[in-house]
Amino acid sequence: MKDRTEKRLQAAAGTELGMDARPAADMAPELDLTALAGQAGEDFREEVRAAASRRGLRFARRCTAPGINPLDEIKWEHRDASIVTKEGEVIFEQKDVEVPKSWSQMATNVVVQKYFRGGLGTPDRERSVRQLVHRVADTIADWGIADGCFASPADAETFRAELTYLLVHQHAAFNSPVWFNVGVEKKPQCSACFINSVEDSMASILGLAKTEGLLFKYGSGTGTNLSPLRSSREKLSTGGEASGPVSFMKGYDAFAGVIKSGGKTRRAAKMVMLNIDHPDIVDFINCKVREERKAWALIDAGYDGSFNGEAYGSVFFQNSNNSVRVTDEFMEAVVADGTWTTRAVTDGTPMDTYRARELLDMMAEGAHVCGDPGLQYDTTINDWHACPATDRIHGSNPCSEYMFLNDSACNLASLNLMKFRREDGEFDIEAFRHAVDVMLTAMEIVVDNSSYPREAIAENSRHYRPLGLGYANLGALLMSRGLPYDSDAGRNYAAAVTALMCGQAYLSSARMAEHFRPFAGYKPNRDAMLQVIQKHRSHINGINAHRVPEELLDAVKAVWSDAYTVGYDYGYRNAQVTVLAPTGTIGFMMDCDTTGIEPDMALIKYKNLVGGGMLKIVNNTVPEALTRLGYTEEERRRILAHLEEHETIEGAPGLKEDHEAVFDCAFKPIGGRRSIDHMGHIRMMAAVQPFLSGAISKTVNMSNETTPQEIAEAYIEAWQLGLKAIAVYRDGSKRTQPMNTSRDGAKQARKPAEDRQSPPSPQRVRLPDERAAITHKFSIAGHEGYLTIGLYPNGQPGEMFIAMAKEGSVVSGLMDSFAT
Repeated sequence: MKDRTEKRLQAAAGTELGMDARPAADMAPELDLTALAGQAGEDFREEVRAAASRRGLRFARRCTAPGINPLDEIKWEHRDASIVTKEGEVIFEQKDVEVPKSWSQMATNVVVQKYFRGGLGTPDRERSVRQLVHRVADTIADWGIADGCFASPADAETFRAELTYLLVHQHAAFNSPVWFNVGVEKKPQCSACFINSVEDSMASILGLAKTEGLLFKYGSGTGTNLSPLRSSREKLSTGGEASGPVSFMKGYDAFAGVIKSGGKTRRAAKMVMLNIDHPDIVDFINCKVREERKAWALIDAGYDGSFNGEAYGSVFFQNSNNSVRVTDEFMEAVVADGTWTTRAVTDGTPMDTYRARELLDMMAEGAHVCGDPGLQYDTTINDWHACPATDRIHGSNPCSEYMFLNDSACNLASLNLMKFRREDGEFDIEAFRHAVDVMLTAMEIVVDNSSYPREAIAENSRHYRPLGLGYANLGALLMSRGLPYDSDAGRNYAAAVTALMCGQAYLSSARMAEHFRPFAGYKPNRDAMLQVIQKHRSHINGINAHRVPEELLDAVKAVWSDAYTVGYDYGYRNAQVTVLAPTGTIGFMMDCDTTGIEPDMALIKYKNLVGGGMLKIVNNTVPEALTRLGYTEEERRRILAHLEEHETIEGAPGLKEDHEAVFDCAFKPIGGRRSIDHMGHIRMMAAVQPFLSGAISKTVNMSNETTPQEIAEAYIEAWQLGLKAIAVYRDGSKRTQPMNTSRDGAKQARKPAEDRQSPPSPQRVRLPDERAAITHKFSIAGHEGYLTIGLYPNGQPGEMFIAMAKEGSVVSGLMDSFAT
């Protein structure tokens, strides 16, 4: 175990791929970035314009034709957009909006409610997706022209048209702040992800609260490592006792709770981290567990148990994710059953000594109860850090996919993988590479034209220019190809697609550096960044050529060779280029069956109808998978009929047993026996992690029966497999308010009138403290949730709770509306 890091470095040497190992004397002349590194804002943009005046980017048309607006080539229709509660109460409605005919009603509802600008019912209100896409794509293209990004006006118009096409045809989408603010604000906040720093002073502690509030206001999320704050057992300079980070977390949590309901866009998204050697680490690990149990007691006493209700509103720490930063040294102590010592923040004095395994078990117990804390593997994160000469990586954004320098921001975008399937079912490599180039260029343009809440964040974001391109619909893509998510074939294919995206993104970044110079902080970090590129490239050898189409693997090798060669000569425009985000809201926008890296949650989904009841929908990917697997039309018809009737594909007539794994989902279906084991989730993350600049936002789903010991073992396995972070959710571990589902209501509505009786006067009969329960797993547009029915001793249902696994704020907001 001790030589684990050395083995990683040896594996990353890259000599197997014949990488360029030219000595320093043979390197191309370096640009002098000394003066540039000290500039920010408009000064830096002037440097960019000066360089671009000599050259510029060129774009070829792939999806569009000269002189034709892509918005004029699609079929439009007018619809009403509305969001209703389970009782049919309308909580949002905008009538007669114009949307592409190909878009679903779900995409319509979410986009109109979340992204249309202007006051509802006013003349300024947007009424068409045409206006929305035009506002964003044209603004970004105009920024690029003003900044001198393009080689000619024709290239600029090509870029504008290609970007418009990708957006309106649901091939790609920017992160939510771009849709919220671009074309609306003069200097819009465009980044979804921020990492903030804090120092051990009252001014800094209170300043962080202000910064976070401004970020929440404009729809962004923020993460902070609070380890610089002295522990509650250390003295202040005045002689008193310090409050400690957990105490200040209460204040930050309260602000986030207020702003989530008062901001103009959505709930606050927040991450809090603490290093494993901090003296208050035990208090940090247990803080959410204590509050969760308080909320349970309040719910049992009859208080409103919704996320916005009195029960959860009366306890702390409900507005953030918590993660512990662990090192290889700590994890090695866990495996060896050694000890671990915490140290004072102020002077490094040893404080408490624990069995390392005891601390890990404590984290696992917390996750078993409420899903927190997660783990972030600090040594692994910094082994892959492209800018170590500047500083270490100390933290992440709320979802743990963006990991970079403190006081920095990252704007995200995601590609819809299902849109890159050719008619023959194979992956359209060239179309995908083209989309990466277009989207990365757009994201790069956004960096200099965005606003930032503090000058330190603005400076780092412009000097290092981190970007976060990712994808959605991986689970659907694998199923459509007849590949089980939890299989070597599925993991190798996912690794190849991820490698293609990341390699093309770095190549695009290197080409931009050729035209506009590398990012300002590149020079002191050049050797480290090239080493990281080599590490990425070396992991191509781990992709099994027998599991991946030859055309795809050849493209991966070629693009990484070019990315390294061009970057070696010219550097890179961006310190980071890829992450895998949860794609909550934008997943709805792109009509994705699955979000981010996630597998499908269920083969049967239910759509709520405005008039009550639910419509049963068979996942669209299932017929495609059956076709790919060679089933005839009649065989497909029988299998789909069985699925719709029984809500499981298991036991379907004619379905081969060895094909069942293709249709495995995150949750076990009603009456079924199959689901993806939690290690299947972890292994998939491990397969794609080597081909990402950042990390992966994903919840590892675990069954209700999973023990704390099994969670602890999963933490160890995730570390050994090279993950940068992990968060788990045990089925049914969280509780929210009792409710009846629309499905139940629809069943009740179908009873004959003569069977109905006037209801008796309400009378509460309390359930015993210990009662049997049934937990049902469900999915809403690809997001997992849980319905738990508590039973009286006679077997009758007495309560029902709804809970969602950790997701982006849009999902929490949607579930709030269902639970009112």
